[in-house]
Amino acid sequence: MARNRDNEDYLGPLRRVGVALLALILLVFFILWRADSPRMERVRSALVDRFVPSFDWMMAPVGKLTDMVEGFQSYARIYEQNQELRRELQQMKSWKEAAVQLEQQNAKLLAQNNVRLDPKLTSVSGRVLADSGSPFRKSVLLNVGKRDGIVDGWATMDGLGLVGRISGVGKSTSRVLLLTDASSRIPITIPASGQNAILAGDNSPYPVIDFLEHPERVRPGDRVISSGDGGVFPAGLLVGQIFQGRDKRMRVRLAADYERLDFLRVLRSHPAERIGAAGGLIAPDPALIEREAAQKARDEASEGALQPEDGTATGGDGTASQ
Repeated sequence: MARNRDNEDYLGPLRRVGVALLALILLVFFILWRADSPRMERVRSALVDRFVPSFDWMMAPVGKLTDMVEGFQSYARIYEQNQELRRELQQMKSWKEAAVQLEQQNAKLLAQNNVRLDPKLTSVSGRVLADSGSPFRKSVLLNVGKRDGIVDGWATMDGLGLVGRISGVGKSTSRVLLLTDASSRIPITIPASGQNAILAGDNSPYPVIDFLEHPERVRPGDRVISSGDGGVFPAGLLVGQIFQGRDKRMRVRLAADYERLDFLRVLRSHPAERIGAAGGLIAPDPALIEREAAQKARDEASEGALQPEDGTATGGDGTASQ
């Protein structure tokens, strides 16, 4: 313990002397370095030339650290720019999707305007609100109804082909029963062979052709249109093309795009004139014509419309007067 205390007593004053000496040397060096004289300028230049080039190894870590800081700042700026570009790219993707949807809608509306229909037929276009299709029912909902003059049974088309018919009308909405529905039956005609048939839906994308009298006359690719029989649909509406399914039955590839039903055109079809009696179609019996002519002659004679050739009129008692 005594020896350690002696060492501390000896080292304490020595440290203080060393610190004072170092401070004195630094003060003298500072004063000399700041002195403004030609001799000291030459001394300073000589010291700089002698020692500064040899301090490159000391400045290397400082330079590396500075480069790392600048690189980190540059990386931070690049990261922020990358995030901003990602946000702009996401916005552009959403705009692109909206533009594609608008382009498709515009193409369908233009296609509807270019469809050539009977001039007597007028139409009301509506937007498809919902698809209520199910494994047992295929239908869609339109945003037009009784307030727009829609009547149950009217035909509906997309930009090119027949889609279905109105089956249920509300005040502002209406339901369209598609041709693919199992309860759909419409009369069709095949212009290539001049045959009439029935297009029957079976809940598949391709309805079946039933009641075809001469199937051997039908060829794949033949065009199918509505026949207008029974007043169900107007005649001449494009339905699709014929092909043979895997079950060897004749089916129709529909012209309407059922995958994207956005807008539908409802055709205002006025019912044909109904004939209540057979006389409008079949000529009456000749005896009936003679009886009607005789009765007409008697009626005219009783009214005094007939005059004899000598200009006398016949009285009620059968005597002639001048």
